[in-house]
Amino acid sequence: MARHLITSALPYINGIKHLGNMVGSMLPADVYSRYLRQRGHDVLYICATDEHGTPAELAAKEQGIPVDEFCAQAHDAQKAVYDGFALAFDYFGRSSSPENREITQHFARRLNENGFIEERSIRQVYSPVDGRFLPDRYVEGTCPHCGYDKARGDQCENCTRVLDPTDLINPRSAISGSTDLEIRETKHLFLLQSKLENEVREWVAKHDKDWPQLASSIAHKWLTEGLHDRAITRDLDWGVPVPADTWPELAAEGKVFYVWFDAPIEYIGATKEWADQDPSARDWKSWWYDVDTTVRYTEFMAKDNVPFHTVMFPATELGVREPWKKVDYVKAFNWLTYYGGKFSTSQKRGVFTDQALDILPADYWRYFLIANAPESDDSSFTWEHFTATVNKDLADTLGNFVNRVLSFSRKRFGDDVPAGGEPGEAETRLGNEIARLLAEYEEHMETLQFRKAAAALRALWSAGNSYLEEKAPWLEIKTDKDGAALTLRTAMNLIHLYSVVSEPFIPATAKTMREAFTLADDTATWVTADEARALVSVPAGTPFTVPPVLFAKLTDEDLETYKERFGGTEA
Repeated sequence: MARHLITSALPYINGIKHLGNMVGSMLPADVYSRYLRQRGHDVLYICATDEHGTPAELAAKEQGIPVDEFCAQAHDAQKAVYDGFALAFDYFGRSSSPENREITQHFARRLNENGFIEERSIRQVYSPVDGRFLPDRYVEGTCPHCGYDKARGDQCENCTRVLDPTDLINPRSAISGSTDLEIRETKHLFLLQSKLENEVREWVAKHDKDWPQLASSIAHKWLTEGLHDRAITRDLDWGVPVPADTWPELAAEGKVFYVWFDAPIEYIGATKEWADQDPSARDWKSWWYDVDTTVRYTEFMAKDNVPFHTVMFPATELGVREPWKKVDYVKAFNWLTYYGGKFSTSQKRGVFTDQALDILPADYWRYFLIANAPESDDSSFTWEHFTATVNKDLADTLGNFVNRVLSFSRKRFGDDVPAGGEPGEAETRLGNEIARLLAEYEEHMETLQFRKAAAALRALWSAGNSYLEEKAPWLEIKTDKDGAALTLRTAMNLIHLYSVVSEPFIPATAKTMREAFTLADDTATWVTADEARALVSVPAGTPFTVPPVLFAKLTDEDLETYKERFGGTEA
């Protein structure tokens, strides 16, 4: 298939994300999207901020601003960071958009018509002082297991135990602080997932051989435990409202859909947001509706999001009884840890994406994170590992190669690519090796094996250094000027090849390398095997410039500064 729909798990609106969040969803989706575009595929990469739910309301309350204003500001702040990381979304939307409201309500109505939604009465905490029912996260108190006095009604952040609001000791309202709480009966809508379980099971089974083991095993674990009917509404002021034409009583009470019901629908909603910007040229349904054989849909997410995307949202899509596109491939990631402990947004543990960009340009982070992506197991971020990778792979293997070749050639042959003699045995060997490594790189990118793809890319860079050491043009020029010119011309062609194939990983650096050569008709989007063997894309006589140092080496002093600022000990 030539049409690729790509989504990454929606980052929650509450706060700037850490590096673990970046490598677990958005960055690999961007790398893959860039690669597919270079290979000539029609790609649509969609993401958005996930804006509904209790944490957004509480964060807005803390700042003393309306929740819609808080979300608008937070969306722009997150988008600025993602722009800084050069994430090339086709569209980065908002789950609070009118488009998502419209499609979410449509899904709910269809599920109801098909007998998959039911009103049920439940007992819930009510605060007379606040005049409202309190969702689990709006109830705080002391954890009965560890004694932490700021535990929430859904989970204790300190000991991670799952809780019910009634478990808390000395419970209080997170809104007013009132301890005058009651248990009252209220009605909510439930999605009858139990009635859809067999259909979901059959659908998951079709993907067993395709999905990575991590995604498949998590989906089966949930199915083994059985799909339970799940409340899909909440008592909140902020969210997609329950439509009054279908549930007038609940709408009058101000019920909204639970964030985990409307958030996955936002993939479709954001696509409609994108299309609505240019409706004459963009058709959102052509990506989502009745396109099973014409669109390949790939999702990227960390493992905690897998159940929602492999079981719960597919159940919703199946229950709607309309031909909405369901995911073809789920690329799931384990955790990136910080010195063996969890990155934590709430505890400010680890490096956050805005801080990372304050320290170093995006390409340093992009390469390191993808080269160490937590695919088969959790992987640990340490400043020692980061520094060593930057210095060895980026500064020495790639950056130094580019600088040595261009600086030496300008010094000895001027500002144009030298001609030299005809390629010999060394160049033939090099071309064959580059073609082999390029095929390996392509294979790993096609199968979304990012660590292996990074290793193949690094091997491509290393092959240039090996060739340069073998030919040693700084010695060759003393006895064979034409031979040295050939070596440098070949090396410059390698630089151009690197600029093309490295673009998914390090787009800014790739652009700098490419712009070093003044090639009037340089329109190459990828490199064929024959072009890799020939290495003649940059002909003799092409003007070139020497760019600034591509990657600065990190010093021991830098390392100590980073560890002092962010911590550098085992959790």
